[in-house]
Amino acid sequence: MTNDPAYQPGARQELGSFVFTEESIIDFARQFDPQRFHVDKDAARDSVFGGLCASGWHTAATWMKLNIRSLATEIDKARAEGRAIPEFGPSPGFRNLRWFKPVFAGDEIFYARVIKGTRPLKSRPGWSIFETVSEARDAAGDLVMSFDSAALIRFPDDGEAAS
Repeated sequence: MTNDPAYQPGARQELGSFVFTEESIIDFARQFDPQRFHVDKDAARDSVFGGLCASGWHTAATWMKLNIRSLATEIDKARAEGRAIPEFGPSPGFRNLRWFKPVFAGDEIFYARVIKGTRPLKSRPGWSIFETVSEARDAAGDLVMSFDSAALIRFPDDGEAAS
């Protein structure tokens, strides 16, 4: 466990934003989710969405990109300040993925994670499960996506400095 306030329950980390362009929506969808409302703006107009919208998987993958970038920034800052750095391991999975609203071309989406808590793993001494609520909101603050995520984390011993 750690006393670092950034890892305490309720701590919120803003991860950044991303503007979903028509080009990025179509490029992602052609590779990974080629449904008509993601790849063809004319067909999308006649769909339930009424316009070209991003794949939910695109929205989720963007969260991961910004999450990893945020963690790298946090690590760089800790190293520069001589603070100890937690080690992140793999994720055992996520739950409750929900897409609440479509994300249309031109929408800027803001991403964050909120710490739910950590719990030590009996099976892996020194490691814990780091649990968060992950979310994406539009410019009006409306939730467009959320999920509960988890990752393994090993906190440095007290007094251990960054190398």
